[in-house]
Amino acid sequence: MLNKKRGGFFQNSFIKALLFCMVLPVITGCVPEKKPDDEIKIGVCVYDQYDTFLTQLLECFDNEVNGNEVNGNVSVEYVYASQNQMTQNDQVEEMIEKGMDVICVNLVDRTAPTTIIDLARKNNVPIVFFNRELVGEDLMQWSKLYYVGADAYESGRLQGELAADVCKRNRIIIDKNGDGLIQYVVLEGEAGHQDSIIRTEYSVNTMIDMGIEVEKIGYAIANWNRAQAQTKMAQLIDRNGDEIEVVLANNDDMALGAIDAYESAGVPKTERPAVFGIDGTDVGLKAVADGSMRGTVYNDKEGQAEAMYKLAIALANNEDPDELGLVDGKYKRLPYTIVDVRNVDDFLEKK
Repeated sequence: MLNKKRGGFFQNSFIKALLFCMVLPVITGCVPEKKPDDEIKIGVCVYDQYDTFLTQLLECFDNEVNGNEVNGNVSVEYVYASQNQMTQNDQVEEMIEKGMDVICVNLVDRTAPTTIIDLARKNNVPIVFFNRELVGEDLMQWSKLYYVGADAYESGRLQGELAADVCKRNRIIIDKNGDGLIQYVVLEGEAGHQDSIIRTEYSVNTMIDMGIEVEKIGYAIANWNRAQAQTKMAQLIDRNGDEIEVVLANNDDMALGAIDAYESAGVPKTERPAVFGIDGTDVGLKAVADGSMRGTVYNDKEGQAEAMYKLAIALANNEDPDELGLVDGKYKRLPYTIVDVRNVDDFLEKK
């Protein structure tokens, strides 16, 4: 009888303990499952889902993930902030809670990285900022902050060199009114955005430095967007007619929007201004090849994707990132390249 009671006691105790273990997570909250030691988790936060260059950059990043062998499995999660910095801050926090080893961030607002930096530092999660460069002082706030991208000054300078060279070689065709001046309009990315300002300023100043006399007759903000650029360019055409001789666009999407506006207006190719872009997107390169766009400045998406991937893996494995050739231990910048009809086929072959 005693044994029966003792058995019942132990049986009841076991059942109670089991029930307690089942109820405990409900009381204390969900504890995330620990990831395997050989798994590397990378989070990628992007400012907007409709940017053509970034879409192609992330395709290149996927190629790096799928084409390289590392110790352990690599998983990547992408999120898009729809141009809202508060949304992006929340996304980074969620990724940290999911146990990401490193997070790559394409900032919505390059002047507002503080919340993300504070979250990363508090949880010891390295951040690789990319494409939209934050202020240098912000990058120095913590040792595990890095930047991968290119030099906005170089992109503007090379666009100016490209435009000046085309104008010199085709002056009679481009200077349609024969007044010795090149009348130009600018399609700019974002109001107050450093890259937009720099690309515009250096492009125009480089043309002047190379002996091209210019006259600005129009300007519009198109937010890096092809559809917005088409609308804004249509307005510039209505105001200026055939006086426009050159269109300087801060990126290929806006350059293509300008071309769309002339298509919609029924203006033949031979009567359109010379249009120049920046980025060397697939559609931009095709426009250079078919003569719709006079040239672009190639932004090395393949090189940037490779640098992002290698840096993320090194940080996830607690390896020394300086071996990747970082400048000042923080920066990895890839060079731009001028593309026109003479060398566009070389870049189309990269696709």
